[in-house]
Amino acid sequence: MQSRLVLRKPRHLQAIRVLPQARRAVKIRLRQARLHTVCESARCPNLGECFSRPTAAFLILGNRCTRACGFCAVEHGSPGPADPAEPEAVAEAARALGLRYVVITSVTRDDLADGGAGQFAAAIQAVRRLLPAAKVEVLTPDFRGEARAIAVVAEAGPDVFNHNLETVPVLYPRVRPQADYGRSLQLLRTVKANAPGLVTKSGLMLGLGESPAEVEAVLEDVLGAGVEVLTLGQYLAPSRRHLPVARYLEPEEFEEWAERGRAKGFRRVFAGPLVRSSYHAEEVWETAMKEAPVENRWHTKGAPVSNRRHTRG
Repeated sequence: MQSRLVLRKPRHLQAIRVLPQARRAVKIRLRQARLHTVCESARCPNLGECFSRPTAAFLILGNRCTRACGFCAVEHGSPGPADPAEPEAVAEAARALGLRYVVITSVTRDDLADGGAGQFAAAIQAVRRLLPAAKVEVLTPDFRGEARAIAVVAEAGPDVFNHNLETVPVLYPRVRPQADYGRSLQLLRTVKANAPGLVTKSGLMLGLGESPAEVEAVLEDVLGAGVEVLTLGQYLAPSRRHLPVARYLEPEEFEEWAERGRAKGFRRVFAGPLVRSSYHAEEVWETAMKEAPVENRWHTKGAPVSNRRHTRG
């Protein structure tokens, strides 16, 4: 078997180091509640910093995904049944940690009829009951493009609806073989069309082999779908079993992309080597909200979502 070239990680990708005891309280609370976080399951380089603040992105519906994306460290296979007590446990943990901004994400659950949308809605509602002043951001899978599932989550009243495109269309067969660029883009378009006041957000990983022109095209697509907040970060291979890094971008390149995104009209572009979807999510939201949105209200049941593959790029 031919060995592949592994690029040396540059110094600017060293995550902030914190003392182990600074993050221990969060881990203890999560284990007591039998909860998962995407921070741990996806091996996020910012885990130490975020847990020490403290903040965390709750991973609902288990920690085993029905899809096997080439970039993701989350275990894949046959997941167990959804836990009906999980939404309340998320809210209790968020209250115990004193969170003012709660991020809820999930593995992809293609085995469930609604893709897990009902569990998202229940978690949002539980947080609303126990922490009425907290803001809630959801980072969802694509729900196989089912408009009703998208509506169920949006109608539960999150403050931010995030769905990541992750990469450019031409790389989807290698990076996200079970996903579809056009379907993900349509999800974002559907949310914004039916709930104009709901802040929509998406993100890309750079360094997987995309060209600047392809990234530029995705930014145009995302902006055209009504997305207001964009995150751009460096792809880091979780292990040698995952897709290799094609290129490490310099910090200045992320600054340039942020400037280009803002010039295009995004309300907020958060770009940097260690930026991830939920990294400093509260601060990103606060910055974006300097221009107050209209009331969040899902005013139709949502348009049917096309499964036609988008071939641009």
